[in-house]
Amino acid sequence: MKGLCGSGTLPGLAGRLLLALLLCQTVPGSRAFAAAPPVLTLKPEAARAFQTYMQLTDERNQTELGRGAPLLWIDELPSPERTAAYDALGRGEIRLRKTETRENGRPIACPGGMIHHWEGVVFIPSARLDDVLAILKDYNQHSTYYAPDVERSQTESRDAEHFRVFLRFRRHKVITVVLNTEHEVQYFRDSAQRAHSRSSAVRISEVEDAGKSDEREKTPGTDNGFMWRMETWWRMEERDGGVYVQSEVVSLTRDIPTGLGWMIGPFVNSIPQESLAFTLEATRKAVVARTRK
Repeated sequence: MKGLCGSGTLPGLAGRLLLALLLCQTVPGSRAFAAAPPVLTLKPEAARAFQTYMQLTDERNQTELGRGAPLLWIDELPSPERTAAYDALGRGEIRLRKTETRENGRPIACPGGMIHHWEGVVFIPSARLDDVLAILKDYNQHSTYYAPDVERSQTESRDAEHFRVFLRFRRHKVITVVLNTEHEVQYFRDSAQRAHSRSSAVRISEVEDAGKSDEREKTPGTDNGFMWRMETWWRMEERDGGVYVQSEVVSLTRDIPTGLGWMIGPFVNSIPQESLAFTLEATRKAVVARTRK
């Protein structure tokens, strides 16, 4: 294969084109891929690892909320860093960090998959907690608030503060991936100034030929593996003349096969962080627009 890149018998450009054609046999979105897509199955070991990871993360969240610990992850920072983080939030920045849940101090291995864990905080000045909750719960309008990441949205059912919702995601990073997802979401009002929610994606299906007359959903867990699981924790607190909003997201994707990192890598590695930043910024914009009406 080295000769195909220009150091062997083929000219450099022709070699690179041939190499690209060979890679297209396994690359989503190519004609060859569409004709004979490879089957990638979520391994039971990866599903179990994610379940353990999610349960430990949820237990930590419940413990923190139950004991009245500081609400935001930036509150755990040393004093100078904490002050700098709050100053940045006041200037309109979003603070993100990649984090990790461990089991008895050890990383949780995930054979055949990758677990992504990010937390982010945004400050929405001049907002009230009820304004933020109104936007988050208005799932029929999420395709407006969170476009273009959310292409379609709908509340399927509601029982008090428990929601079942449909969200269709469209995400692009070198490749475009469309996902039909269903989520169970529960909201909790902790006090007049505080609230939190817990969201679990109960179904995630990759859509093939999205937008075409013959589009179809692939069987969950037997697809390209760009999103197999997703769990989300939201925390909100009204103070300092606005509302602090924190979102914590844990997701499970495929690992990156040798030779396809140039195409799959950017999507798998970058999308979780970028999607969280986009979601927080879009939430702020939607709340600000609501408060100005």
